[in-house]
Amino acid sequence: MTETAAPATYLTQAAHDRLQAELDHLTGPARTEIAKKIDAARQEGDLRENGGYHAAREEQGKMEARIRQLQQLLTTAIIGETPPDDGIVEPGMVVTVEMFGDEETFLLGSREITDESLQVFSERSPIGAAVNGKQVGDAVSYEAPNGKTIDVKILGAKPYTG
Repeated sequence: MTETAAPATYLTQAAHDRLQAELDHLTGPARTEIAKKIDAARQEGDLRENGGYHAAREEQGKMEARIRQLQQLLTTAIIGETPPDDGIVEPGMVVTVEMFGDEETFLLGSREITDESLQVFSERSPIGAAVNGKQVGDAVSYEAPNGKTIDVKILGAKPYTG
């Protein structure tokens, strides 16, 4: 089986720092804490009917999955590099489009970026994939998750400065 390289994801420096801190916590104190919970539950006896043990193991599984997700995301991230202001849509751009007769503005980047003033769409989302690499003035269509075809006209693309 051949592994393919994971695509890079745009993150702001603040988002990268927040995710790195979360990873540091999960791989340090949180792992220690869950190991103690599992050990304490194991001490209670019969594991087949031990709800605390099974809950702690489930929590451990979710935590390890998040650790793997964060490690992959942080390893492939493009951090805070502002793309050129050349009207070409790419990760790290605030994009304004016309959809359904209305203007919509969003950031093309990782959903891990938290900016209350903007919606964030991944470059791998249907709309993100449709507009990525296009230029201001281009009209594109994409298939929404519900199967409908949506027409979009790109009105603007400016580097994210948030």
